[in-house]
Amino acid sequence: MARAKKETEEAVATEEAHEAKAKKKKAAKPANLEEKGNTAKVESHGNMSVKELVQEKQYIQEVPEQKRAADEDELAKEMQQTKLVETDKYLNTGAHIGTKFKSGDMKRYIYKVRKDGLNVLDVQTLDAKLKVAAKFLAGYPKEGIMVVSRKLYGYTPAKTFAEAVGAHALTGRFVPGTFTNPEGHRFVEPKVVVVTEPESDSQAIDEATKMRVPVVAMASTNNSLKNVDLAIPINNKGRKSLALGYWILAKEILKERGEIKEDSEFAKTVEDFEYKMKEGEEEELKRQAYDRQQRFSSRGGDRFGGRQDRGGGRGGGRSGGFGRGGGRSGGNSGSRSGGGGRSRR
Repeated sequence: MARAKKETEEAVATEEAHEAKAKKKKAAKPANLEEKGNTAKVESHGNMSVKELVQEKQYIQEVPEQKRAADEDELAKEMQQTKLVETDKYLNTGAHIGTKFKSGDMKRYIYKVRKDGLNVLDVQTLDAKLKVAAKFLAGYPKEGIMVVSRKLYGYTPAKTFAEAVGAHALTGRFVPGTFTNPEGHRFVEPKVVVVTEPESDSQAIDEATKMRVPVVAMASTNNSLKNVDLAIPINNKGRKSLALGYWILAKEILKERGEIKEDSEFAKTVEDFEYKMKEGEEEELKRQAYDRQQRFSSRGGDRFGGRQDRGGGRGGGRSGGFGRGGGRSGGNSGSRSGGGGRSRR
């Protein structure tokens, strides 16, 4: 009887020991990971507790999310909606892309510099300046506005702009004296001048300044604003950006005049303002640019060493030519008097 009782007590004790061991093993399992359905094996991390380990893993996972959020905030700041047109229109046409060079005058309009070195213009400033320019130009009589473009890509935008607002356009080479010489056959007296590119349209700017005529200029990051009264910071090198800039300017001028009330009433589209490239024209333009570069690089030698095809020039007389130089040096071979220059009495 006593022996049976002893065996029963030992069996109960063994069972209790097994239950205690199972409970202890279960308590050692990370409950917080189990609740989240994480069945990954938990490795030893020194003296770090399970709670600390989980917090560290959550922090590591949150860092990229925080970075993405910061990037999205920066992008949202860049993509703030402009007033005249949707910001995407500026970005898609590259109106905000400048050059790798920046002038002191244009530094204030530059938003940032890209990794490839290109300066980026602020689209909000571009949008605001177009509005200011439209109000300014709307204050002048339409026939007094003169838009100038020597740049090929500016021909169509300038002409279409002039047609839309009732202004006049001068494209191609600007004949000196157009604004200053009353005797010239192309003489005009504008009240305000709009130029497409300050460098290539510098003659028009100089003459407008002499005649005390205000100048509005489409200007990129590399341009000088000398004698420019109102600058519109925009990519003036691209066909699409120039088309968009002149389209917005024309539309806003008509709205300021009260000729239209909504953008939808403006009959012309941006495509109407865009210069259309002819087949093979782009390659021809590249060739011309290369030729100009070659002539420019060789011009230094011409200045200091003289050009070979002009022979002696003024120093020794041109054989068979006018011989003006030969007379100066005492001899004029093949010149007017045939021998020793002009005889003096």
